[in-house]
Amino acid sequence: MIRLYSPHLRFDRLCRRALLVVSAFLFSLSGLGQEPGPPTSLQGVVRDAAGKAVAEASILMRKKDSTDSFLVHTDTQGNYSFTLLPGGVYSLQATKDGYAAAEVSAVFLRPRESKIIDLTLAPLVSQGSATAAPQFFDQPQFTVAGVTDTTNLGGHGSDTVARTRNLLAKDTVSLAKTAVKPPADEEREKSLRELAKRQPDDFGVNHQLGQLLIADDRASEAIPFLERAAANAPANYENAYDLALANAQAGNYGVARDEATKLLVTHDRADLHHLLGDVDEKLGDSLEAVRHYQRAAEFDPSESHLFDWGAELLLHHAPEPAMEVFSKGNRLFPGSARMLLGLGASWFARGVYEEAVQRICRASDLNPKDSVPYQFLGKIEEAENQANPDLVEKLLRYVTLQPDSADANYYYALGLWKLRNAAHDKGSVTEVESLLKIALRINPQHAAAWLQLGIVHSEQGAYMEAISDYRRALDADPGMEEAHYRLAQAYRQIGNADKAKEELRLYGQSAKESEQKQDRERHQIKQFVYTLRDQSAPKVH
Repeated sequence: MIRLYSPHLRFDRLCRRALLVVSAFLFSLSGLGQEPGPPTSLQGVVRDAAGKAVAEASILMRKKDSTDSFLVHTDTQGNYSFTLLPGGVYSLQATKDGYAAAEVSAVFLRPRESKIIDLTLAPLVSQGSATAAPQFFDQPQFTVAGVTDTTNLGGHGSDTVARTRNLLAKDTVSLAKTAVKPPADEEREKSLRELAKRQPDDFGVNHQLGQLLIADDRASEAIPFLERAAANAPANYENAYDLALANAQAGNYGVARDEATKLLVTHDRADLHHLLGDVDEKLGDSLEAVRHYQRAAEFDPSESHLFDWGAELLLHHAPEPAMEVFSKGNRLFPGSARMLLGLGASWFARGVYEEAVQRICRASDLNPKDSVPYQFLGKIEEAENQANPDLVEKLLRYVTLQPDSADANYYYALGLWKLRNAAHDKGSVTEVESLLKIALRINPQHAAAWLQLGIVHSEQGAYMEAISDYRRALDADPGMEEAHYRLAQAYRQIGNADKAKEELRLYGQSAKESEQKQDRERHQIKQFVYTLRDQSAPKVH
């Protein structure tokens, strides 16, 4: 656990509690600076949902940004162990027939560090049966009953908070789309293309070439080869699924839905439901999309299926159902940072600021070098009037680890500003001003940093400097409402009534344009109507 201190902060240490969950615990044994020290290692126990050891499970570690991988199997007591590992970032996956895979997306091992990660394998329902009942351990405590327009969205706080709530929901959804693309295999592609010319009716050649092109984000090129393969083996499920997937990735959503729906008649499988969820969302049928995401997660409660289900609920303004799904995902996959980010964003959408900050702080602890959790924290910080000390502590870590990041310097400066005791707190103000100037040296077009610097100068009575700062903010972002408003106040302070009046006019114009933009976005995203268990009336958040 990284410990960072600042004389400006008093901390409750909420985010320093060890992350203890149902199925996994993780701790570090310090070996830094000691010679010779123990070798870098990872070990743990694999159990089923009932807590029984799982023997002969396959445990695969893959080193990020490398082709290195390591495979072991559990012994009769469910134990596994990797030793003499090179330091770095790994993904960890446990698999066994009859169980859904257990995954930890990021394991950080420093030289001579030893870690323990216990894993839980959930039972997997047979996907060959269309009548098999899904097993999600327990039934969801909610039902999505329909959709409505979002003209009159409820929620907590100001327009700024509402915008942040929607922004965090979109940011959460975007986390589902960040798959790492494998390196292109040009030699294999060349060989398969030559074979396809000589053997145009060979199922295996056409199918393999189609799969390779899909993996290389060339779905449109893959379609003809997969269609040729389908003509020779129309009953082959894998090829039929790949063809539907290729059409979806190529933007042929109607074709993809028809192909996947046809397959679903004889193959009621998680991967098909998940694909249909993606396609229906693209086609604007969010109600069908969320039902398919749910079915996929019930058949196979993998990290990706649970996350996508929760993200769909959050995107369509169903925070309580999203919280339930992300909470289940966090219990099953405690090493998933994005599951905690989704849970934090759901708490924020529900209006519970402290709980949101706590979850996102925990996400930042899983991989302190990842900037995404800090970006979530920073956006929450911008929306709230008061700063959370634990949040600001994490932003201190952000700027410490990434001193050349304009956002890191800006967000930490903003946190210190909101934590200061008063405007005359010279120490805090000096540090805030210094951090903002660093951010602006790194990125001279950082509009939010210029705005905050103007606020600092205004509170110091340096109105001419503040006017210059607000002007620079508007140069970077002409539609920034607050900059127009504060610029008007600064002009009023120096007695320039005409310019103050003009800036207020521009402020009103920008505010109107912003409201119109929000209305358009609200109409584009349908809102779920949902019922919580033991509540008879459908709920609109």
